[in-house]
Amino acid sequence: FPDDFHHHFRDGDVLKDVVSFVSHSFERTIVMPNLKPPVRNVEEALAYWDRILACVEPGHSLTPLMTLYLTDVTTVAEIIRAKESGVIYGIKYYPAGATTNSEFGVTSVDKIREVLKMMEEVGLPLLVHGEVTDPSVDIFDREKVFIDTVLKPIIEAHPGLKIVMEHITTEDAVQFIRTQNNPDGSPKLNLCATITPQHLLYNRNDLFKGGISPHMYCLPILKREKHREALLEAATSGDPRFFIGTDSAPHAIAAKESACGCAGIFTGHAAVELYAEAFDSVGKIDRLEGFVCQFGQQFYNLPQNTRRIRLVREDWTVPESYSFGGEKLRPLRAGQVIRWKRHHV
Repeated sequence: FPDDFHHHFRDGDVLKDVVSFVSHSFERTIVMPNLKPPVRNVEEALAYWDRILACVEPGHSLTPLMTLYLTDVTTVAEIIRAKESGVIYGIKYYPAGATTNSEFGVTSVDKIREVLKMMEEVGLPLLVHGEVTDPSVDIFDREKVFIDTVLKPIIEAHPGLKIVMEHITTEDAVQFIRTQNNPDGSPKLNLCATITPQHLLYNRNDLFKGGISPHMYCLPILKREKHREALLEAATSGDPRFFIGTDSAPHAIAAKESACGCAGIFTGHAAVELYAEAFDSVGKIDRLEGFVCQFGQQFYNLPQNTRRIRLVREDWTVPESYSFGGEKLRPLRAGQVIRWKRHHV
């Protein structure tokens, strides 16, 4: 049974609908903390954990793996409490202004150096939204610039820190992770990356097919075809440093189809099936199990799940919309066919 190592649950009236999708699809899920207001301390994380579990339907199970939202004023004491909580599995680094609800994020690495030192000491992973927010940097280059100017110095200062570069989108990120090896040449497994289904299946041309498509807009944004190909090669390579992280990010249709539409693509309805399409497109469906069921679990020191699913090459049509509180959301591939279907064993 797969897990997901990057998922946006939201909160309030829509939480029950999101949890329903997640609990049908995944056993455990890394929960993003960028609510309004964000989840910044252990008490807030435990309260959110309770709200999520209260929405799990009878007959289903779900283990939320909670995270805290890193800010300029996060304390070393909070990191220790997070590690001791038993439910917090990472600290999320949003550069301030990088994406949805990131305005409380980190403005300078200099302000979090002691926190990073403690995270390295206690083994609590840093989960990174890897983009700079300098307006002079082109939106398609922000990941590469982040690697060069932010991530490399963090790794040099904290070589033992466990880091997930979340939702990577470029060939540059793939190459950088592959250069991080031990002296004997073996992969250095404390730097890993998640990859979304949309970045394996689509490129930036899909944003503009038949006009502007707000439901294909996410951050980090879709990139050139050469980057999609590099991501697909990495995901299907069997390298344990690359694993599932859907970044499923639901928004109501009205919030997407507006003068300033929200960033985020909802894949919670069929994430594993979409990954199966991507892997099958290059004849590597046999590598999917490692990507969704083994490698992320190894990074987070989680046992393998015992429940199983069966994926069948079977066409089905995605509904045009799903309930989202009192509104509707439009899923990826709405009204179109997905070539794989999951069945519970």
